[in-house]
Amino acid sequence: MPLQAGCVHIIKMTFNVLGYATQSPKSPLAPFYFKRRDPRENDVVVDILYCGVCHSDLHQSFNDWGISQYPIVPGHEIVGRIRRVGSEVRKFKLGELVGIGCIIDSCRECSPCKNGLEQYCEKGYTQTYNSFDRHDHTLTYGGYSRSIVCPEDFVLRIPKTLDIKAAAPLLCAGITTWSPLRHWNITKGSRVAVVGLGGLGHMAIKLARALGAEVTLFTRSPSKEADAWKLGANYVVISTEASKMEGVKCGFDLIIDTVPYAHDINPYISTLTLDGTLVFVGFIGDIDSILNTMPMVLGRRSVAGSCIGGIAQTQEMLDFCGDHNITADVEIIRMDEINGAFERMLRSEVKYRFVIDMSTLDDQ
Repeated sequence: MPLQAGCVHIIKMTFNVLGYATQSPKSPLAPFYFKRRDPRENDVVVDILYCGVCHSDLHQSFNDWGISQYPIVPGHEIVGRIRRVGSEVRKFKLGELVGIGCIIDSCRECSPCKNGLEQYCEKGYTQTYNSFDRHDHTLTYGGYSRSIVCPEDFVLRIPKTLDIKAAAPLLCAGITTWSPLRHWNITKGSRVAVVGLGGLGHMAIKLARALGAEVTLFTRSPSKEADAWKLGANYVVISTEASKMEGVKCGFDLIIDTVPYAHDINPYISTLTLDGTLVFVGFIGDIDSILNTMPMVLGRRSVAGSCIGGIAQTQEMLDFCGDHNITADVEIIRMDEINGAFERMLRSEVKYRFVIDMSTLDDQ
């Protein structure tokens, strides 16, 4: 097939890339040269400008989930510009500003994939990092690096109206909270509660409000009230105060639980309406205590989980954010500050997302 005008045929061309990697659960991230896989005819090569720092980067670097394959180059909140395109690429052109999130491939044949739900691929989607390429079985490396190779079908357009530094976390924190809001049909007049005010929580508040919902923050810390209101919350409930919890019984259509560690969800169940749902988006693992089914049975309430979103839904979210000027609240860091950023994340000392300026990697 003839090449597109302006396209570069890049098949069977490997190249070295500088990134930051960890070699073991106890090793700090450090400069690491590695080879990107051979770009294929339907691939684009993206020079990375900014990369968000997700809590899952920390978990996978430390092997908290027991699935880490070392060395790990983290990063799946990627914004950059296309430097090269393969001969079969039709969706993108050289120089376009694009994003790459958590998924860079899937089987594309199962029912979820055919229905735009690649995040639930029955054969397992290919993660941007800490995964194995389904074609050549090489280990995938993420966005803490100068460039990345990705099939065009898993690349996203970044609206020109958005600040690209603050748009990077939309590729994970944004879609992780957008997907349940859309699945549970949150619209104007819906009542949504958010548990936890961090990278995910602050995006959940912004997106739910923009959809027209009435939004409440559940928090254990009174010091977070002012921030919650600035972000758009209508109400704040201190979850350790029994009288406050009693006052919101049967109040919420959807509760988005963003807390990334084990915690007791029983106090929140009775605050759901009839047929309401509490959905986990931040924690993976065993819940902290036995779940009391009484309020679930008596109110036909549900506890569920949700995993990021498919490519089409992620583009929908980005376009929505472009229309409503929604981005993450970020702190920009240098690449060589990443280990300190991880330590601060463990202490919850960021409002609300770190983003790495990847131009600082050239200074190493």
